[in-house]
Amino acid sequence: MDKARVLFLCTGNSARSQMAEGFLRRYAPHVFEPYSAGLEPKGIHPLTVQVMAEAGIDVSGQRSKSVDEYMGRLMFGYLITVCGHADANCPAVFPGVGKRMHWEFDDPAAFEGTEEERLQEFRRVRDQIRERILAWLRGMGVEAKD
Repeated sequence: MDKARVLFLCTGNSARSQMAEGFLRRYAPHVFEPYSAGLEPKGIHPLTVQVMAEAGIDVSGQRSKSVDEYMGRLMFGYLITVCGHADANCPAVFPGVGKRMHWEFDDPAAFEGTEEERLQEFRRVRDQIRERILAWLRGMGVEAKD
């Protein structure tokens, strides 16, 4: 059985989409082949790597990519935007996409505060993304691996 490709898209591909890619790779590698990209890639934020490591997922080998790397080159069963900017600015027609969805999450990289407050914001968003991925899998009848 072929795995369905899933593309998580946000603006910078530095936090939210990277987290979603990491969680889907962890929980459903038997069903999905996850990817992530950004409209304006900025590199993976160091706190993304840190909070995902705390969750037992190593995303240090992932890289920030432009959506242009995939557009018209790969077929995706799902395109999931994880920020309002990406949802509003993603091309209306994305060749090779089966289903387009939008999951809104705050941008932890834009949060201003002390180092500890910023870390807490990354953790909060990470946990929201994990729960959304798990709920999506449950809704599709996919058993999450761990």
